[in-house]
Amino acid sequence: MFFSNRPPLEEKLYYIQDRIHKTAVKVGRNPEHITLVAVTKTLPLEIWEQAFNANLTTLGESRIQEAQEKSETFSKRDKIKLHLIGHLQSNKVRKAIDLFDVIQTVDSVKLAERINKVCKEKAKQQHIYIQVNVGRDPNKHGIFIENVLEAAREISNNEHISLRGIMTIPANGLILSEISSIYRKTREIRDEIYSNINENCQNISMGMS
Repeated sequence: MFFSNRPPLEEKLYYIQDRIHKTAVKVGRNPEHITLVAVTKTLPLEIWEQAFNANLTTLGESRIQEAQEKSETFSKRDKIKLHLIGHLQSNKVRKAIDLFDVIQTVDSVKLAERINKVCKEKAKQQHIYIQVNVGRDPNKHGIFIENVLEAAREISNNEHISLRGIMTIPANGLILSEISSIYRKTREIRDEIYSNINENCQNISMGMS
Protein backbone atom coordinates (compact mmCIF):
# COMPACT_ATOMS: atom_id res chain seq x y z
CA MET A 1 0.00 0.00 0.00
CA PHE A 2 1.26 3.48 -0.95
CA PHE A 3 1.12 6.30 1.57
CA SER A 4 1.72 9.92 0.54
CA ASN A 5 3.17 12.63 2.74
CA ARG A 6 1.62 15.37 0.63
CA PRO A 7 -1.05 17.65 2.18
CA PRO A 8 -4.62 16.92 0.92
CA LEU A 9 -4.69 19.86 -1.53
CA GLU A 10 -1.33 18.99 -3.04
CA GLU A 11 -2.33 15.34 -3.29
CA LYS A 12 -5.47 16.24 -5.26
CA LEU A 13 -3.52 18.66 -7.40
CA TYR A 14 -0.92 16.03 -8.24
CA TYR A 15 -3.69 13.65 -9.31
CA ILE A 16 -5.37 16.26 -11.54
CA GLN A 17 -2.13 17.42 -13.14
CA ASP A 18 -1.15 13.83 -13.82
CA ARG A 19 -4.48 13.24 -15.58
CA ILE A 20 -4.06 16.42 -17.62
CA HIS A 21 -0.54 15.41 -18.65
CA LYS A 22 -1.50 11.86 -19.65
CA THR A 23 -4.60 12.96 -21.55
CA ALA A 24 -2.74 15.72 -23.40
CA VAL A 25 0.03 13.34 -24.46
CA LYS A 26 -2.55 10.77 -25.56
CA VAL A 27 -4.19 13.20 -27.98
CA GLY A 28 -0.94 14.74 -29.16
CA ARG A 29 -1.12 18.03 -27.29
CA ASN A 30 1.57 19.80 -25.28
CA PRO A 31 0.58 19.72 -21.58
CA GLU A 32 2.34 23.04 -21.10
CA HIS A 33 -0.28 24.69 -23.31
CA ILE A 34 -3.03 23.77 -20.84
CA THR A 35 -3.78 26.09 -17.92
CA LEU A 36 -5.51 24.72 -14.83
CA VAL A 37 -7.92 27.30 -13.41
CA ALA A 38 -8.48 26.54 -9.74
CA VAL A 39 -12.05 27.51 -8.88
CA THR A 40 -12.06 28.92 -5.35
CA LYS A 41 -15.64 30.20 -5.13
CA THR A 42 -17.53 29.59 -1.86
CA LEU A 43 -14.30 28.56 -0.10
CA PRO A 44 -12.84 30.41 2.92
CA LEU A 45 -10.75 33.57 2.59
CA GLU A 46 -7.50 31.73 3.23
CA ILE A 47 -7.98 29.45 0.20
CA TRP A 48 -6.03 31.81 -2.08
CA GLU A 49 -3.02 31.54 0.20
CA GLN A 50 -3.32 27.75 0.26
CA ALA A 51 -3.67 27.61 -3.52
CA PHE A 52 -0.67 29.90 -4.03
CA ASN A 53 1.46 27.76 -1.72
CA ALA A 54 0.55 24.77 -3.91
CA ASN A 55 1.75 26.68 -7.01
CA LEU A 56 -1.77 27.36 -8.24
CA THR A 57 -1.59 30.88 -9.65
CA THR A 58 -4.63 31.02 -11.95
CA LEU A 59 -7.79 31.23 -9.86
CA GLY A 60 -11.48 31.46 -10.72
CA GLU A 61 -14.22 33.24 -8.78
CA SER A 62 -17.92 33.63 -9.57
CA ARG A 63 -19.04 36.48 -7.34
CA ILE A 64 -17.78 40.06 -7.21
CA GLN A 65 -18.20 40.57 -3.45
CA GLU A 66 -16.54 37.29 -2.54
CA ALA A 67 -13.58 37.99 -4.82
CA GLN A 68 -13.20 41.46 -3.34
CA GLU A 69 -13.15 40.11 0.22
CA LYS A 70 -10.49 37.56 -0.68
CA SER A 71 -8.44 40.11 -2.58
CA GLU A 72 -8.39 42.46 0.41
CA THR A 73 -6.92 39.77 2.66
CA PHE A 74 -4.40 38.34 0.17
CA SER A 75 -0.97 39.94 0.08
CA LYS A 76 0.26 38.40 -3.19
CA ARG A 77 -2.46 39.59 -5.55
CA ASP A 78 0.11 40.67 -8.15
CA LYS A 79 1.43 37.10 -8.35
CA ILE A 80 -1.84 35.45 -9.45
CA LYS A 81 -4.20 35.70 -12.42
CA LEU A 82 -7.83 36.03 -11.37
CA HIS A 83 -10.62 34.96 -13.74
CA LEU A 84 -14.29 35.85 -13.42
CA ILE A 85 -16.24 32.71 -14.30
CA GLY A 86 -19.67 33.76 -13.04
CA HIS A 87 -22.36 35.78 -14.79
CA LEU A 88 -21.56 39.49 -14.93
CA GLN A 89 -24.35 42.03 -14.58
CA SER A 90 -23.86 45.36 -16.33
CA ASN A 91 -24.11 47.32 -13.08
CA LYS A 92 -21.14 45.39 -11.65
CA VAL A 93 -18.77 45.92 -14.59
CA ARG A 94 -16.77 48.65 -12.86
CA LYS A 95 -16.00 46.47 -9.85
CA ALA A 96 -15.21 43.48 -12.06
CA ILE A 97 -12.67 45.49 -14.03
CA ASP A 98 -10.96 46.54 -10.80
CA LEU A 99 -10.78 42.97 -9.53
CA PHE A 100 -10.23 40.56 -12.41
CA ASP A 101 -7.44 40.00 -14.90
CA VAL A 102 -9.76 38.04 -17.21
CA ILE A 103 -13.54 38.18 -17.55
CA GLN A 104 -14.60 34.85 -19.08
CA THR A 105 -18.34 35.49 -19.14
CA VAL A 106 -18.96 38.22 -21.72
CA ASP A 107 -22.27 37.03 -23.12
CA SER A 108 -23.33 39.96 -25.32
CA VAL A 109 -21.93 42.74 -27.47
CA LYS A 110 -23.69 45.23 -25.20
CA LEU A 111 -21.82 43.93 -22.16
CA ALA A 112 -18.51 44.07 -24.04
CA GLU A 113 -19.19 47.68 -25.01
CA ARG A 114 -19.95 48.53 -21.40
CA ILE A 115 -16.65 46.97 -20.32
CA ASN A 116 -14.84 48.89 -23.05
CA LYS A 117 -16.40 52.20 -21.97
CA VAL A 118 -15.38 51.76 -18.34
CA CYS A 119 -11.90 50.58 -19.33
CA LYS A 120 -11.47 53.71 -21.43
CA GLU A 121 -12.24 55.82 -18.35
CA LYS A 122 -9.71 53.84 -16.33
CA ALA A 123 -7.10 53.70 -19.10
CA LYS A 124 -7.03 49.90 -18.78
CA GLN A 125 -6.94 47.03 -21.27
CA GLN A 126 -9.24 44.23 -20.11
CA HIS A 127 -8.81 40.63 -21.26
CA ILE A 128 -12.10 38.87 -21.95
CA TYR A 129 -13.55 35.63 -23.27
CA ILE A 130 -16.82 35.38 -25.17
CA GLN A 131 -19.25 33.01 -23.47
CA VAL A 132 -20.97 30.85 -26.09
CA ASN A 133 -24.10 28.84 -25.37
CA VAL A 134 -23.14 26.03 -27.73
CA GLY A 135 -25.82 23.65 -26.49
CA ARG A 136 -28.58 26.30 -26.45
CA ASP A 137 -29.19 25.48 -22.80
CA PRO A 138 -32.00 27.75 -21.49
CA ASN A 139 -30.40 27.63 -18.05
CA LYS A 140 -27.04 28.98 -19.26
CA HIS A 141 -25.94 32.41 -20.41
CA GLY A 142 -24.03 32.92 -23.64
CA ILE A 143 -24.23 33.90 -27.28
CA PHE A 144 -25.74 31.30 -29.64
CA ILE A 145 -23.52 29.74 -32.31
CA GLU A 146 -25.25 31.48 -35.22
CA ASN A 147 -24.50 34.91 -33.71
CA VAL A 148 -21.04 34.44 -32.25
CA LEU A 149 -18.88 35.29 -35.29
CA GLU A 150 -20.60 38.61 -35.87
CA ALA A 151 -20.38 39.30 -32.12
CA ALA A 152 -16.65 38.53 -32.20
CA ARG A 153 -16.17 41.03 -35.03
CA GLU A 154 -18.02 43.78 -33.17
CA ILE A 155 -16.28 43.05 -29.88
CA SER A 156 -12.87 43.04 -31.55
CA ASN A 157 -13.44 46.64 -32.67
CA ASN A 158 -13.37 47.86 -29.06
CA GLU A 159 -9.99 49.38 -28.30
CA HIS A 160 -9.91 48.82 -24.54
CA ILE A 161 -10.78 45.13 -24.43
CA SER A 162 -8.77 42.23 -25.80
CA LEU A 163 -10.60 39.09 -26.92
CA ARG A 164 -8.44 36.24 -25.63
CA GLY A 165 -10.68 33.20 -25.86
CA ILE A 166 -14.01 31.41 -25.97
CA MET A 167 -15.80 29.91 -22.98
CA THR A 168 -18.69 27.48 -22.72
CA ILE A 169 -20.31 25.42 -19.98
CA PRO A 170 -22.24 22.31 -21.07
CA ALA A 171 -25.59 21.51 -19.52
CA ASN A 172 -25.79 19.05 -16.65
CA GLY A 173 -26.70 15.46 -17.34
CA LEU A 174 -25.34 15.13 -20.86
CA ILE A 175 -23.85 11.88 -22.08
CA LEU A 176 -20.20 11.77 -23.15
CA SER A 177 -20.92 12.00 -26.89
CA GLU A 178 -23.04 15.11 -26.37
CA ILE A 179 -20.34 16.77 -24.27
CA SER A 180 -17.70 15.87 -26.87
CA SER A 181 -19.85 17.40 -29.61
CA ILE A 182 -20.19 20.67 -27.67
CA TYR A 183 -16.45 20.81 -27.02
CA ARG A 184 -15.68 20.12 -30.70
CA LYS A 185 -18.04 22.87 -31.86
CA THR A 186 -16.52 25.29 -29.34
CA ARG A 187 -13.05 24.59 -30.66
CA GLU A 188 -14.27 25.11 -34.24
CA ILE A 189 -15.67 28.51 -33.23
CA ARG A 190 -12.37 29.48 -31.62
CA ASP A 191 -10.46 28.35 -34.72
CA GLU A 192 -12.71 30.40 -36.99
CA ILE A 193 -12.36 33.54 -34.88
CA TYR A 194 -8.59 33.08 -34.55
CA SER A 195 -8.07 32.50 -38.27
CA ASN A 196 -10.42 35.12 -39.71
CA ILE A 197 -11.32 37.70 -37.08
CA ASN A 198 -8.92 38.10 -34.16
CA GLU A 199 -5.57 36.34 -33.76
CA ASN A 200 -5.52 37.15 -30.03
CA CYS A 201 -8.41 34.71 -29.53
CA GLN A 202 -6.28 31.68 -28.72
CA ASN A 203 -7.79 30.16 -25.59
CA ILE A 204 -10.70 27.83 -24.90
CA SER A 205 -12.35 27.44 -21.50
CA MET A 206 -14.71 24.49 -21.51
CA GLY A 207 -16.57 23.12 -18.53
CA MET A 208 -15.16 22.13 -15.20
CA SER A 209 -14.52 19.11 -13.05
